[in-house]
Amino acid sequence: MSREFTRVGVIGLGTMGAGIVEVFARNGIDVVAVDVTEEAVERGRSFLAKSTGRALDRGKIDQAAHDTLHGHVTYATDFESLVDCQLVVEAVPEHLDLKKEIFAKLDAIVSPDAILATNTSSLPVTEIAASTSTPKRVVGMHFFNPAPVQQFVEVIRTVITADDVFEDVKALAERIDKKPVIVGDKAGFIANALLFGYLNHAVSMFESRYATREDIDAAMKLGCGYPMGPLALLDLIGLDTAYEILDTMYKQGRDRLHAPSPIIKQMVSAGLKGRKTGRGFYTYAAAGSPEVVADVHTPPEGTAEGVQLREISSVGVVGSGTMAIGIIEVFAKAGKSVTFVARSQDKLAGVRTAIERSQARAVEKGRATQEEADALLALLHPTTERADLAAVDLVVEAIAEDLTVKQELFTELDAICKPGAILATTTSSLPIIDCARVTSRPQDVVGMHFFNPAQVMKLVEVVHTVSTADDVVATVQELCREIGKHPVTCGDRSGFIVNALLFPYLNDAIKMLSANYASVDDIDTAMKTGCGLPMGPFELLDVVGLDVSLAIERELYIEFREPGYAPAPLLEHLVTAGYLGRKTGRGFRTYA
Repeated sequence: MSREFTRVGVIGLGTMGAGIVEVFARNGIDVVAVDVTEEAVERGRSFLAKSTGRALDRGKIDQAAHDTLHGHVTYATDFESLVDCQLVVEAVPEHLDLKKEIFAKLDAIVSPDAILATNTSSLPVTEIAASTSTPKRVVGMHFFNPAPVQQFVEVIRTVITADDVFEDVKALAERIDKKPVIVGDKAGFIANALLFGYLNHAVSMFESRYATREDIDAAMKLGCGYPMGPLALLDLIGLDTAYEILDTMYKQGRDRLHAPSPIIKQMVSAGLKGRKTGRGFYTYAAAGSPEVVADVHTPPEGTAEGVQLREISSVGVVGSGTMAIGIIEVFAKAGKSVTFVARSQDKLAGVRTAIERSQARAVEKGRATQEEADALLALLHPTTERADLAAVDLVVEAIAEDLTVKQELFTELDAICKPGAILATTTSSLPIIDCARVTSRPQDVVGMHFFNPAQVMKLVEVVHTVSTADDVVATVQELCREIGKHPVTCGDRSGFIVNALLFPYLNDAIKMLSANYASVDDIDTAMKTGCGLPMGPFELLDVVGLDVSLAIERELYIEFREPGYAPAPLLEHLVTAGYLGRKTGRGFRTYA
């Protein structure tokens, strides 16, 4: 018979512990909330009061529910008060010795059939269990912050956890409106094992000065729809916590990608632990405040002194695919005269028709007037002759991802375009310098990587080579803002910002699946509900296309020579079999 949980204990009343207390109490379960000192208990009480107060002010609960919730909670500083609890959840800092000491004490206090759970996000649950006389009743119950909001809970089963223990804990998680996933006792479990590799990579990108903290964070928010950028998220988590998690994961798996970036330890040693100390990668208005304030690392507004912007009143676009159509429409909507080149009249007609349909939908939905749509269409100048680009101020290349083809085009554009015209490529993976070097004006060549659909996505990666002139970069940055886009700037290396951070994470998810650690559905659920991502990794892979994903991962591996970036064999096998995702009806999932 399953256990009936009517009274539970929570040890550790920091942000996470107080959140767990709230979750249980909100669902009508009596909670004994314990911390080591009266001051710590009062702090935990204040965390709970603030959280429930916000819920009351926002109308999410009424006064009666608020009072009932608090009535379910009692506070204490001694472990003896937990004697009648059917479950005790430990939520103290991530120190193995501390957790083992607590579990040894609990083991002698609670009843023999009570369950002991740890909220650890990275430490070995098996080792914690071994500190008790009955390790089969120990389980991991990993909530995500903020616990009252995040639905996902990882239930960690060790090799000695009794079947009824993890089944009862899973049932309890469902009772308190969480989405539990059962996983094995492996460093990082699902969510952190995938999340922290990505976060660590972002720190390395920042540490190498490849891109600013603002651009790294904006790229992942706008390019991938993530709720927070990686560096802002690390500040929220706490750099000390992040270091402990990464260090634990590295020690268990010896994966170099989990070795904490040196700057993390340096910042922790300096007391720069993120929001809780008022300073981490960003500076905050006060300790614990979410308000970011300017500091010495905040980029100055406007154009750098001594840099003169080039005038961009007319643009050219080469290509007739989906991306080219979107870019053409974006420029025309911003009032730019657009000369677009395709290989045939039929291709030109297709581009025009697609834009007309897009504008008709905009008018129908009230996003544009008919006069605005007509004015946009009047700015379009179709041609099959590249020579007609001779007078434009900027040309954007949006043709196939084939370096030879792109080089042929840039050689021709170099001969056609007027002096001072900027030549831009939308490549997402090829070296831009290889396009620049076939011209006599490498200083005028830049990457302008739009995201699909270009009409909707706000992000543009502005990619400079070692030869690109400062005024070209500044001009393209300003042009992006003029056409309603958010530019982020980086150097010319494979993946730029977004793909360089995104695809190693996707590759890690495939490797986790290949190791039979978790299912496609469990991994997707973990990342969507645990980390707030708009899509799980396998859902995203099937949308992008497994062949496209494999090509990008190969480029990253060749560029960085990092063993951890080598494409997972399972991905290569699926592509070889023709299972490319939604476009073929089968990828990691099968579609109707």
